[in-house]
Amino acid sequence: MTHSVKPVLESDNRLRDSLTSDIDKPDFRELDLGSPVSPLRTQPRGLTTTTTTTSSSSSNSSGSVTGRIRHAPVTGRSGSSQSGSSSGNPRTRSDSVTSNSQPLSSSSSATSPSTAANVLPTGNICPSGKIQITGMTQSRSRSDVLGSGTGTYGHGSIMRGGGSSVSPAKPIPPRQVLTSPVTVGGYSRSSPVTATEKAILGSDPEEVKRVGNDMYRKGLFSEALKLYDRAIALSPTNAAYRSNRAAALTGLARVGEAVKECEEALRLDPNYGRAHHRLALLLIRLGQVDIARKHLCYLGKPSDPMELQKLEAVEKHMSKCADARKLGDWKASLMEVDAAIVAGADFSPHLGMCKVEALLKLHRLDDAQSKLLEVPRVEPFPSSCSQTRFSGMACEAYRYFVKAQIEMALGRFDNAVMAAEKASKIDPRSNEVAMLHNTVTLVARARVRGNDLYKSERYTEASSAYAEGLRLDPCNAILYCNRAACWFKLGMWERSVEDCNQALRFQPHYTKPLLRRAASNNKMERWAAAVTDYEALIRELPHDKEVAESLFHAQVALKKSRGEEVLNMEFGGEVEEVYSREQFKAAMNLPGVSVIHFSTASDHQCKQISPYMDSLCTRYPSIHFLKVDIDKCPLIGNAENVRVVPTVKIYKNGTRVKEIVCPSKDVLEYSVRHYSG
Repeated sequence: MTHSVKPVLESDNRLRDSLTSDIDKPDFRELDLGSPVSPLRTQPRGLTTTTTTTSSSSSNSSGSVTGRIRHAPVTGRSGSSQSGSSSGNPRTRSDSVTSNSQPLSSSSSATSPSTAANVLPTGNICPSGKIQITGMTQSRSRSDVLGSGTGTYGHGSIMRGGGSSVSPAKPIPPRQVLTSPVTVGGYSRSSPVTATEKAILGSDPEEVKRVGNDMYRKGLFSEALKLYDRAIALSPTNAAYRSNRAAALTGLARVGEAVKECEEALRLDPNYGRAHHRLALLLIRLGQVDIARKHLCYLGKPSDPMELQKLEAVEKHMSKCADARKLGDWKASLMEVDAAIVAGADFSPHLGMCKVEALLKLHRLDDAQSKLLEVPRVEPFPSSCSQTRFSGMACEAYRYFVKAQIEMALGRFDNAVMAAEKASKIDPRSNEVAMLHNTVTLVARARVRGNDLYKSERYTEASSAYAEGLRLDPCNAILYCNRAACWFKLGMWERSVEDCNQALRFQPHYTKPLLRRAASNNKMERWAAAVTDYEALIRELPHDKEVAESLFHAQVALKKSRGEEVLNMEFGGEVEEVYSREQFKAAMNLPGVSVIHFSTASDHQCKQISPYMDSLCTRYPSIHFLKVDIDKCPLIGNAENVRVVPTVKIYKNGTRVKEIVCPSKDVLEYSVRHYSG
């Protein structure tokens, strides 16, 4: 057979071809796998007959598999070819036919065994005429002959004993396994070897890559990565293997490593178009639009206009986001960040941190904390992107810049100083980073000095120290709360309330200023405001007995200020169980509000509502909560006409005002809160 030689393409043509290929799949050679039967080979020179062994279609589901070919003279139908054994040799099942002879022409390959006298059908036929099965011994000797080929018995149609009546052999399962002992990962094992393990044991990098591509198409990225690693170990200078590894890493969301692999592929082959394209798409996801444009338009124009439109959309929204940030328009900045992410920059750390900063500046600290946990982690951060800038500072420095701000807002001043120092080291040229570093350092010092003075009971000087910190960071809730404590100690309760209001403005769920404001309102006998603060506190701290007791005393004082009867009102704290009619009547005659829960020990719904009644008792300490088991006290249940449990009745000054049968938690709390006022 003569072989035609293809002309060598120019580098630009090869690059253009690779850029127009399917970028979403790993690179692989366009092989015509066609029939699973390997091509027949011509006999070596000097031999008149040849035994050629081709693979069984059931022995390998992903490609042709052959045994070793042994060339020897053949007499009649007794084959002298050696069976392909997989024991101890992972390469015995190969996708290539091992032969020193030249391949036959296509017409010879299509010839059936019945028409070619010197070619035998395939099948693991031993020279002795017996079938050799790995790991099994035959109890008696039987001759094995070739069938007519009319039945579906696999290649070769091997039949037992030469009889005329035969049954087809069971087909080999499609899963490719090796049942003989092999060594995997340094350990000897006799259990079946998967296709991935078999490929890893091989020494042909192209075959290993091919199996890796199969794993990638199935979405098994971890398996594909192992195979690509093996291919790279066998052929370290192959750029395609590095590019394929980048694809698997991308599937595993390890974007930083994927970028590194694409860069390594381009180091090995600077004109490799597929790696340029894949790297450009990764950089768009990272929000690195300037570098992405260079790789996307490597030939002067992009291979896919849609990808260029994606890049331009991300670039436009990022530019608008940076402009809004400089103007302090944090709502607009937040909108543009979301738009850039939707456009394609879905793995950008600096856009994620910009969202955190915008939420922080909008005094949405809880949202900022939750979004901080969602910021993509790119490790290792690409060295090629280390000097790219966002809103005037290095992208990597911006990450620590925002982190320093959120740490300071949460009162973790030492962590804030360390983050600001890291940002300053990464980008010493940025004026914004330098200003933040200086501010954080001075605020942290002012806070430490104020704490020391407060501990020394020098409250006036401590308030001045906190004021110095607030001059540098006027939105710091921690410093406002600390200064409010100084005003409280100095008896300046009005100023304490003002600072608590400021602290709660920036951190609405901050309990310390809420507690100090309630205490200050108590001192100024603003009972309604104090009750409101304590009720808010008890919602945040539902099991805090001290807060519950403070709420009770504030409620009693509020009732007294309104001229209501407060005699015999005692702090509750727990649900009181009623055992007799006399005890029940005495409870009904108590001033104020009483809530009675009628239940039975065996009822499932009663068991669910009882813990909630306990929590309401803590949260509404001025109300009397009682529990009646109608199985133990049937007279009370009959007198109150209780037929269904759970039933809750609310009494006010001895008069029933509400009855709820099988109440939900929301309805129950609404009713208790309504009658507690």
